[in-house]
Amino acid sequence: MDDPSRVLVYGAYGHTGRFVVEELLRRGLTPVVAGRSPGKLDAYQPPVPGIEKRVAAVEDQGGLRQTMQGCAAVINCAGPFLDTALPVASAAVAVGAHYLDTAAEQAAVQMVYAELGAAALAAGVGVVPAMAFYGGLSDLLVTAALDGSDRVDDIAIAIALNHWWPTAGTRTTGRRNTVPRLVISGGQLREVSDANPTSTWMFPEPFGSQPVVVLPFSEVVAIADHLHVGELRSYLNVAPLDDLRDPRTPPPTASDPRGRSSQRFAVDVVVRQAERTKRVCASGIDIYAVTAPIIVEGAARLLSGQTRRLGARAPGAIFDAADVISALAVEAMNVSCSPVEP
Repeated sequence: MDDPSRVLVYGAYGHTGRFVVEELLRRGLTPVVAGRSPGKLDAYQPPVPGIEKRVAAVEDQGGLRQTMQGCAAVINCAGPFLDTALPVASAAVAVGAHYLDTAAEQAAVQMVYAELGAAALAAGVGVVPAMAFYGGLSDLLVTAALDGSDRVDDIAIAIALNHWWPTAGTRTTGRRNTVPRLVISGGQLREVSDANPTSTWMFPEPFGSQPVVVLPFSEVVAIADHLHVGELRSYLNVAPLDDLRDPRTPPPTASDPRGRSSQRFAVDVVVRQAERTKRVCASGIDIYAVTAPIIVEGAARLLSGQTRRLGARAPGAIFDAADVISALAVEAMNVSCSPVEP
């Protein structure tokens, strides 16, 4: 029988995976660390002794299933997710384990929804791609702002980073992710028509007014999974893109005892329904580190049955979004919500 406290972390030795392992331990869950590189797995020193290590290649479905035996949930931190999401999620569903990942790539999330929806329902498991800073956080904020409604005329999501110190995995994903990006226009998913048009967004302090470009991530696909949306645009401020494009930009370095970098973020969401407009903003430190409490909160709720439904769905469809955001606001980030004056 699967141990309901055992969670396999695939890609545990990566930058985000290490934060996830520590968060699982903090929440009283039992991580099993795994990955596709025997050398990196051997070199990885878990934060506490006695943590089990397992290795399996992405291409080896039998090996992946064997690796997941005895685990009730799988968290996949091993990108690019265009390559890993579907095979790892498929193996998890096959062994009856819940699955979550940190995918920012829209196409990877679409593949998981399309290929595993029926199988996940039949297995009685939740499959939740993009339960992370990019993707899941915006979906949860939007869903919470709608307060139970599933229809919205217009959504704007704007993300600000003061710096972007990319991990090696982020750089690899960027090179791999050449699929055209999608927004929602006229109620349909459509390819971005303009080449990163520039505009200005007024973020809460300390960011203030920032030039931004249209740059949608997996939140668009997640939101489209369960909400009826007229228009949706996602923006990122320009400054961190300069960091990302510069090959000399270093990876993140720890600046506090928890290992977080000094990077600051704000995710500003504005939703409009007829004459009613609401704004929700989440802010905090380190987009990689904050992914750990987001995805582990999801894993814990799947394991304890705190779900609205199962299957391969968006975070806002699987979980009570407002309750998840309230839980994250206690320790992981600051969240504010307010009506917008007409």
